[in-house]
Amino acid sequence: MDQSADQTIYVANNDGLLEYNGNTWSLYQMPYGTPVKSVMAFNKKVYTGSYMEFGYWVRNEYGVLTYTSISDQLTVPLVEDEDFWNIAQFKDWVLFQSLDRIYIYNIHTSSFQILEVKSNNPKIFEIDGKLYFQSIGKGFFTLENGEPVMVSDAAIFKELNIVGAFGVNNKVLVITEKGSFFYEENKGLTEWNITAENDLSLTKIYSALELHDGSFVLGTISNGIYHLNANGELLKHINQEKGLNNNTILSLFQDRDDNLWLGLDNGVSVINLNSPFKEYIDYAGTIGVVYTAKKIVEILYLGTNQGLFYRNINKEDEFKLIDGTEGQVWALKEIGGTLFCGHHTGTYVVSNGIVNKISNVPGTWDIQSISGKSNLLIQGNYKGLSILEKIDGNWKYRNNIAGFDSSTRFFELVNDYHILVNHDYKGVYDLKLNTDFTKVEKIIRKESKGIGSSLFRYNNEICYSTINGVFKYNRNKEEFLIDSVLTNSFFDDNEHIIGIIRSTNDYERLWGFTKSNIVTVSKGHLSKDPQKIKIPIPTSFRRSMGVLGFESVVHLENELYLIGISNGYINLDLKQFKKRDYQINISSVVKKTLNNLEPRLLLHDNPDIIYEENNVRFNFNVTEYDKYTEVYYQYLLEGLDEEWSSWELTSNVSFDKLPYGSYEFKVRAKVGNDISKNTAIYDFTILRPWYASYWAILFYIIIAILTSLLIHKIYKNYYKKQQRQLIKANNKRLKRKKLKNQKKIVQIKNQQLQELVDSKNRELAISTMSIIKKNEFLSSIKDKLKESADNPQVKSVIKVIDRNINNEDDWKFFESAFNNADKDFLKKVKGKHPELSANDLRLCAYLRLNLSSKEIAPLLNISVRSVEVKRYRLRKKMGLSRESGLSDYILGL
Repeated sequence: MDQSADQTIYVANNDGLLEYNGNTWSLYQMPYGTPVKSVMAFNKKVYTGSYMEFGYWVRNEYGVLTYTSISDQLTVPLVEDEDFWNIAQFKDWVLFQSLDRIYIYNIHTSSFQILEVKSNNPKIFEIDGKLYFQSIGKGFFTLENGEPVMVSDAAIFKELNIVGAFGVNNKVLVITEKGSFFYEENKGLTEWNITAENDLSLTKIYSALELHDGSFVLGTISNGIYHLNANGELLKHINQEKGLNNNTILSLFQDRDDNLWLGLDNGVSVINLNSPFKEYIDYAGTIGVVYTAKKIVEILYLGTNQGLFYRNINKEDEFKLIDGTEGQVWALKEIGGTLFCGHHTGTYVVSNGIVNKISNVPGTWDIQSISGKSNLLIQGNYKGLSILEKIDGNWKYRNNIAGFDSSTRFFELVNDYHILVNHDYKGVYDLKLNTDFTKVEKIIRKESKGIGSSLFRYNNEICYSTINGVFKYNRNKEEFLIDSVLTNSFFDDNEHIIGIIRSTNDYERLWGFTKSNIVTVSKGHLSKDPQKIKIPIPTSFRRSMGVLGFESVVHLENELYLIGISNGYINLDLKQFKKRDYQINISSVVKKTLNNLEPRLLLHDNPDIIYEENNVRFNFNVTEYDKYTEVYYQYLLEGLDEEWSSWELTSNVSFDKLPYGSYEFKVRAKVGNDISKNTAIYDFTILRPWYASYWAILFYIIIAILTSLLIHKIYKNYYKKQQRQLIKANNKRLKRKKLKNQKKIVQIKNQQLQELVDSKNRELAISTMSIIKKNEFLSSIKDKLKESADNPQVKSVIKVIDRNINNEDDWKFFESAFNNADKDFLKKVKGKHPELSANDLRLCAYLRLNLSSKEIAPLLNISVRSVEVKRYRLRKKMGLSRESGLSDYILGL
């Protein structure tokens, strides 16, 4: 196992060479599929050894490792079935070690030197500029001028495998597989007796590593690792029971960030040694959810949902349950040198792993001292408030405070007799007590400012927090007013507190948890503004803390804090927290094709991609191996998108069926709320498809021009044809217009004829009326003359008058005018009634003119009565029924 300059981790594996960049594992298989036994990264190359083969890998311009064999350059054949278990680098040489030989390869001259060295556990150690190795049955050697030189031929070096050799205090410290430590000096051995020797003697050591801080890690065959300090004292023992994948540690490696990598018999584990977080995970489920804790000297007490536990922090002992404390422990408070335990069943005093119950009032949430009353304590419980009193050096329950029985989890004293109690839904109760703390004299309920509330003290001020902000109690107004400084510290545009705010360090530091950060606030050192620290955490961290509102943060010592989780606790050391700048890299760019092949693209170029391969995938990463560092990624493909994507944990993205054009891919990372210091950029171009190429466009233009000319010609012929048709149509239209004019002339003539007819009718009417008036006049004269009818002259005149009345000329004139007006009438009447006489036809003509009997009488020179008789006779001749009118019949002909 080794690390390259870009912090990529390489692991030798039975399947090949594994590459890990903090996000994804990549597998590179050796030629013939042989397992990789050893790996070492140096000078932009990754050297590997395997069965009958060793060489190096180099990353090509596509970001892919390609293999080059070095063993092919040997002039001496390899030992049969030779495996290369170890690779070491020293100045200009790379050393490949098998069970039988050491091959020394000069990277500049490509020359070899071969040493015959037998070993059971091949290892080469560099100490103070020299190389050391063990030869089984011979002893411990170093190299001088390329030749082995004996350092010690002590029996222990001939018989036992050396698993580690380090330079300590200008001496060579050698560690054997039995866990024995020896100093080699001047070819003499001095055993170093360490306190952890008894623990190490029970197992077999396979690997050893000196860490950057001078401490030692020993990997065993069957019991995990042992971590010893520089004095040989056991710091910690970690095995499968405490979180490793398995107990066989084949190799150890410490990276540049001081993470400890363990090559296991099956898999890889990494331990973040310098992480500000240290975990205690209760894999057995013994202690349960940690609600509170307290460190008293070397004893750490844990209050959980299972009871009260304790252990000595300087020992590897497990936590022990204190008898009688089974159940939920809500509070651990040290007041005046006494440790109080607030329990589901009451209140206990804790001393040396033993508890004494002093109150049976159930559900003690919190206990606080009363200023000026050193012998009294006030506690909040399920049913309100109660008082503890110290009598003869012993604490005892004294009384409940009457008048208030709501559950009192969060409460603070404004003064001795003025208490504020928080209720998550109803708000804050303002209580005024009597002077002997026996009852509540006055209660005022202040309206809730939101859910998720808590009440706490910070820098001698009482604060009230909800999801809507942090409010500070104004003693003069007796009201909670918004504190903009604290509100801005815990609530901003990017995130807000999930759960409640807790205070530690005697109310001088506040804690809150968001989805992706731990936020802690304390008094500023150089200004009045508070000092704010944001520590990135993965989203799983917040979920591991259990139920919202029961977050637990406890100050242990100095800058060390304990955070309770659902299956143990996490120690947070603020001294070890360092704000980091993160660098994001595009590790590979792959164009996906229809046949599922995935050829890679150049990483440092602006490639042209043919249109048929317009499916592109980007892989990117932040090389970070801390368990509590959760990296989110955001990308933008300029040329396709206008806005950045949402933040996601996925470290790759694919774009399918991209249109042709130029693109710029951008990606950045976020840890907590801190954006990476760089934005990785990759430019590429999707070429035009053949049908959209410039030659195709030119062809389209030519085709368009020819088509336009053809269309123009077609349209020209079409319009000529249309013109001929239009002329023809115009000619037809002129003919139609001429005919229409002729028709109009005929109509005018007809109109003129009609007007002539009308004129004739008027003439007929005038002549008829003239005859009628003449005859009436003559008849009136005749009637006057009849009075002197005996006079012959009168008689002569009467005869003249009769001749004028019956003048045939009048009838002929009337008949002529009547025929002009209605020439077919008399013919129709004669045709239908041939038996009619001339006088009958004359009467029909007068009836046709719609004349009355009175008007007809003068025309016929008869009386009106005679006209009626004539009408009657005419009806008979025509055969008209009684119901039919004569005038109507004649008018209808």
